[in-house]
Amino acid sequence: MLRTRHSLHRRLALMVVLAGLSMLVAGVVAAGGARSDRALLLQLKGPIGPASSAYVLRGLAYARAQSMRVVILRIDTPGGLDTSMRAIIQAILASPVPVVSYVSPGGAHAASAGTYILYASHIAAMAPGTNVGAATPVQLGAGGSSEANSEHGSTMERKMVNDAVAYIRSLAKLRQRNADWAEQAVRGAASLPADQALKMDVIDVVADNVAQLLHDIDGRSVMVQGRLVVLHTGGLHVQPLEPDWHNRLLATITDPNVAYVLMLIGIYGLFFELVSPGHILPGVAGAICLILALYAFQTLPVNYAGLALILLGVGFMVAEAFVPSFGALGIGGVIAFVTGSILLMDTDSPLYRISRPLIFGVAIVSAGLIIALMTLILRARRRPLVSGSELLIGALAEVVDSFDGRGLVRIQGEIWQACGAQPLRKGEQVRVIGRDGLVLKVASQSTPVASR
Repeated sequence: MLRTRHSLHRRLALMVVLAGLSMLVAGVVAAGGARSDRALLLQLKGPIGPASSAYVLRGLAYARAQSMRVVILRIDTPGGLDTSMRAIIQAILASPVPVVSYVSPGGAHAASAGTYILYASHIAAMAPGTNVGAATPVQLGAGGSSEANSEHGSTMERKMVNDAVAYIRSLAKLRQRNADWAEQAVRGAASLPADQALKMDVIDVVADNVAQLLHDIDGRSVMVQGRLVVLHTGGLHVQPLEPDWHNRLLATITDPNVAYVLMLIGIYGLFFELVSPGHILPGVAGAICLILALYAFQTLPVNYAGLALILLGVGFMVAEAFVPSFGALGIGGVIAFVTGSILLMDTDSPLYRISRPLIFGVAIVSAGLIIALMTLILRARRRPLVSGSELLIGALAEVVDSFDGRGLVRIQGEIWQACGAQPLRKGEQVRVIGRDGLVLKVASQSTPVASR
C-alpha cells in the first residue's frame, strides 16, 4: 500500500513537471511566432532634424520591445543636421533588431545625411529611379570639394571633411561596403543611381517595393551587435508606425521659420501686456509662444549672439514708443533685429535657414510701425491743447452760489474754488482771469483777462 502511494506521488510530480515544460515550450514557440511574422516600417521623409531622430529612436525602441524581425527605414531626404543624423546612426548600431534602409519610392533620394544612414544600416536597399550620395558637409557650400582639397582651404573646412570621411569609411568597413566611393561622396559630392550603386557595392538590394525587398533579403546574414544573424523575412506582415503627437508637434515648431515667428509673437505679446496690463490674452498667448520657441531653439543650432541681437532690436523698437529719439532707437533696433535674424541659425544648411523674405517682411512692418508712431508723436505736438490749466485762463464759469470774496464756480463740468474782487450772484457768468494753485481768480465778463 505504501509503495503504491509513493508511486502515485512520483507520477503526479512527473506530470506537473511535464506540464510546466509544455507551457514553457509553448510560450517560447508563441513568442517566436510573434517575432517571426512582423516587420516595422518607419518613414524618414524630408529634412533630418530633432523630430526625425526622435521618431526613429522611438520606432527602434518599439521594434525591440515588440520583438520585431526587422525594421524597414524608408528614406527620402535631402539631408539635415549632423547631430540628428549621428543620433539615428548610433541608435541603428545599437539596435538588436536589424535595420533595412530603403530609398523609396521612385524619385526619392538619400542625399547628405541620408547617405551616412544608408551606410550604417544592416541592409542598404534602393528602389529603381532613386539616387544616393552628395554627402559633402553643407557648411562648405556648393563648391565644397574644390575648396576642401585646395591648399588654401581653411583649417576648419579640412577638419570637417576629414572627420566626415573617417566617419563614413568606418561605417563602410563595418558593413563591408564600398569605402572608396563613400569618400568620393564626401570629398567630391559624388552621387549614384540605384543600379550603379548596386554594381559598385554601395547597396545590397534593388527592389521595386517593400514586399519584393523582404523577399530578396530573406536568408541573408548580417552582423547585429557582433553576432551573425540570418534574416527570415519571407511573408512578414509589415506594420507601419506613424509619428505620434509629440513628433508632429516637434516637427512643426522645429521648423526655423515657425520657431522664429513663435518667438516674435511671444516677445511682442509680453511687451504689449507689460505696457497695457489687464488684457490678459496677449500675455498668455505670448508666454505660450515664447516657451514653445525656446523649446524649439534648444533642439536647433542657435547662435545666441543672433538671439541677443534680436532681443536688443525689439527692445530698441519698443523703447522708441516711450523715449522718442526721432528715429534713432527705432532705426538702430531694426538694424539689430535684421542682423540678429540672419545670424540666428548657426548653420549654413539651406534646410535650416530662416527665410530672408520673412526676416525683411517683419523688419519692414516694424519700421512702418515706428514711422507711424513718430508721425503720431509729431502730430500730437502740433495739435492745439484741449485740456489743462492753460485753457482755464479766459474761460467762462458759472457761479454755483452767491458769494463775496470766496466761493464755488462750475467750469468745464467741474466745481472749482474761486475768489473774486466783487460780489457775485448765483448763476452769473464770470470769466477766469487767473489761477493760484487750486483756486481760480474770477471776475465779471467785463473785466479784462489777467495773467497768472
